[in-house]
Amino acid sequence: MKHQVYISLGSNIGDRKSYLQSATNAINQQIGSIVKVSPIYETPAWGFTSNNFYNICLLTETTLSPEKTLQKLLNIEKELGRVRNANTEGYQPRSIDLDILFFDDKIIKTEDLQIPHPQIQNRKFVLFPLADIAPEKKHPTLQQSVKELIKNTNDTSQITRISDKISIPNQNCPFRHYNYIAIEGNIGSGKTTLSTKIAEDFNARLILERFSDNPFLPKFYENPKQYGFTLEMSFLTERYQQMSEQLAQTNLFKPFIVSDYDIFKSLIFSQVTLTEDEFVLYRKLFYILYNQIVKPDLYIFLYQSTDRLIENIKKRGRTYEQNISKEYLNQIHHGYLDFIQKNNDVNSLIIDVTELDFVKNQSDYEFIIEKISNFSRETPQK
Repeated sequence: MKHQVYISLGSNIGDRKSYLQSATNAINQQIGSIVKVSPIYETPAWGFTSNNFYNICLLTETTLSPEKTLQKLLNIEKELGRVRNANTEGYQPRSIDLDILFFDDKIIKTEDLQIPHPQIQNRKFVLFPLADIAPEKKHPTLQQSVKELIKNTNDTSQITRISDKISIPNQNCPFRHYNYIAIEGNIGSGKTTLSTKIAEDFNARLILERFSDNPFLPKFYENPKQYGFTLEMSFLTERYQQMSEQLAQTNLFKPFIVSDYDIFKSLIFSQVTLTEDEFVLYRKLFYILYNQIVKPDLYIFLYQSTDRLIENIKKRGRTYEQNISKEYLNQIHHGYLDFIQKNNDVNSLIIDVTELDFVKNQSDYEFIIEKISNFSRETPQK
């Protein structure tokens, strides 16, 4: 059974809006889906002298008990730097303050938990944002609506609604169904740029391939036959280590992971760069590691024409890349398409970005996001 829980959030230290957003994201992930979020109100500190607070209220739906919900909120406060000092008297400044206001229409009085919150009717910083999302909600003991409580409150403190807003996590987010997304493409296709932009815009944890420190890469472009196997083995072990570590980690405030590569690219590139005998050995080693790695929920392949790839490679100016041939890029391209076609269990989306510039043109970027969103709606989730 789902319960409706109204929660008050406040912050008066550091980046107040960021703390409110991070707490909202964590509530959505750990307690239950956010249904409504109020505007932000700025108010003076209540009951003590300190910096002004930013305050909001939100409604979430949860299957947790009141006690478990409280414990989750306390854990989120701790994660966001809140320190509760039992030896300190009175109110203190805080990075985040989370209080349960209502839990359905329950009335609970224990040593650790009181519902409804005993100070609702005395606090404008609670009543005003609460009225934005639940004006007719009745206080289960006072039997007055939130609108009526505002009229009758004794709190005379100043309260100001500000223009900044807290976003509801995953609302209309095209990535809300996925835990891990890999964005792939040929050399110079823009996968790192797009991955970074998506991570910034949709609050994702970003994993970028650590290729720039590989000492064998410039040597390989100078002498592919001599350094091919060494390069591919170094890439494979580096990618395996990075993905094993990164995908095992959790982040309470990032709803999904986006990476600018999938480890299968190791096999795609090695098939082009290695001799037949080298590839047979490499493939055996590859699958031993590959079978231990979490696979992406969504695999996005950015297609660009070979001419456009050459143009992009020249623009970014990496010296060791300037002699990459069209033939090499075509072989890599066919390797990716072969992987996508033969692996039906991979949830793959190919996007042609040859005529797009999603860095300079916001409309091109929005076009890509819309393509992903449409694909997510049309594709059954596994």
